Amino acid sequence: MKARLFRAYGVRRRLCSGGRPKKASPHSATLPSLSARKIRAFIGAVVFLLLLAVPAKASEIAIPRAALSHKAALIRAAHAELGLDAPVALLAAQIHAESLWRADATSHAGAQGLAQFMPATARWLPTVAPQTGEPLPFNPGWAIRALCAYDSYLLKQVRNTASVRDRWAFTLCGYNGGLGWVRRDRALTASSGRDPARYWGSVEYVNAGRKPSAFRENREYPRRIFAIQNVYERAGWGPGVP
Repeated sequence: MKARLFRAYGVRRRLCSGGRPKKASPHSATLPSLSARKIRAFIGAVVFLLLLAVPAKASEIAIPRAALSHKAALIRAAHAELGLDAPVALLAAQIHAESLWRADATSHAGAQGLAQFMPATARWLPTVAPQTGEPLPFNPGWAIRALCAYDSYLLKQVRNTASVRDRWAFTLCGYNGGLGWVRRDRALTASSGRDPARYWGSVEYVNAGRKPSAFRENREYPRRIFAIQNVYERAGWGPGVP
């Protein structure tokens, strides 16, 4: 937003007959001018907005109370879909990033529920994960199972990665922006002579055609989740991705 500069309200330059400004009285000299107050208020507002824009550190992230009521369901779904060594802390961080554990959450784009599935994705998911059954995005049990099942599906599509952390980064990018873009980004990375098996420091910086805002959001998604997972790991939710 562009700042508008206003002339100080009610303050005029008053000239005496000789054309020289009158001296301020001792009383008025002790008071700040209205324009100075406006400037300080403006600076204060800018500082406040800048502080809001700074991402919170992992140590400042609090686990919502609502998350505790879904912890057991997440552990069961994670083990069922991804095995007993499933990174439960990372999956919890993913739900945290998607909806802050609000079962009734709806995004401006139309994503729904704890796992923020778009309606079309929710309808498609049973075709590759029949165990999820009828799409019920606002049902916490369905949303948790669906998130774990979709992550499991994506993991299988992004093999041949340099590490587990790279593989999960590709998976999270696919969850956020679509598997097709992950494949296109990796193909462009390979054609440019960089390593398509490495997300971090390689594919991470390659954009196969998305608009800049969508690309920035997609690349921030795995970084944010890896930061949040540490909070859930320390709270005893289970392992994350090292």
